[in-house]
Amino acid sequence: MKKIKASIIGASGYTGVELIRLLSAHPQVELAHLVSETYQQQELAQVFPHLAHLMHQFVSLHLTQLAQQSDIVFLALPHTKAAAIAAELLQKNCKVIDLSADLRLNDGATYEQWYQHPAADNALLTQAVYGLSEIGYREQIAGANLIANPGCYPTATLLALAPLLKNKLLNLSTAPIIIDAKSGVSGAGRSLSLATHFCETSNNFTAYQVGGIHRHTPEIEQELSKLAGGKLMIQFTPHLIPIPRGLMVTAYCPLNARQDLKQISQLYTEYYQDSYFVSLNNQERTGVKPVIGTNFCQVSLHLDVRTNYLVVVSAIDNLLKGASGQAVQNMNLMYQLPETTGLTALAIYP
Repeated sequence: MKKIKASIIGASGYTGVELIRLLSAHPQVELAHLVSETYQQQELAQVFPHLAHLMHQFVSLHLTQLAQQSDIVFLALPHTKAAAIAAELLQKNCKVIDLSADLRLNDGATYEQWYQHPAADNALLTQAVYGLSEIGYREQIAGANLIANPGCYPTATLLALAPLLKNKLLNLSTAPIIIDAKSGVSGAGRSLSLATHFCETSNNFTAYQVGGIHRHTPEIEQELSKLAGGKLMIQFTPHLIPIPRGLMVTAYCPLNARQDLKQISQLYTEYYQDSYFVSLNNQERTGVKPVIGTNFCQVSLHLDVRTNYLVVVSAIDNLLKGASGQAVQNMNLMYQLPETTGLTALAIYP
């Protein structure tokens, strides 16, 4: 098979750098353009010593030339910056995977409400396929030219809850599902910010955007509502924890009848039987360390028989399954490659 020529726009952010690392080791990919306005014309090794063996240079954006020399382009750009570039690349016959939020929300008005920016054209939003294969999008991704790569919090949340909603096990009429989420500092991106300075985050643990105002809320609710077959709302609170990477969601789910934990576990096993990257963790203690550096999601189930709540804990690496690894997984599907190609690395321990 001829190698896929892949370019990255926004190649010097955390997700962009992870894309470089993954794609450079992918057996079916040849890196083409690494676009960074911050480090243009600088050698990759000068900026990121851990990639010193890769003989590449950051370049400025020349879209026509990039499109001519690329089969697929990954957009690792800030929200509000990607949609217009995606549209132009599609016109130039490139496949596109957008890691921003610009194309994730199906309704443009909802995007404008939450992001305070004009939404992409409706035709572009309609063309974009949500890139979470494990919840029913695998066939659509395989036939797509444009992927809206999911956010990190939505990925962990949706993988935690999809089997419950598809099997209609939840009581959604009395109270919203509570999503308690925690992310490492890299989730905030590489740009300088007082909130992510070492002295602000070390020995600290902060809740932020509390009160249902985090921008991932409508994305999570959109996809959960599709799974449930009707509109639902969540109570979502994110937290920043003092680790570089890793993300955990704890979801508190009211069941609609008394259930047996073994039966629920079997439902999860059946739902994810064809999803290599999702597994059940039956350990009493659940952490993020087993998934750091991997494209895996570990889900653990805990039944509170007093309240009849199922507590679901979902752990991912926010930069991999929550971003760049998932993007490569989607690329594999788009090119009819095995979904796991280039993504089977296990976690580093300790």
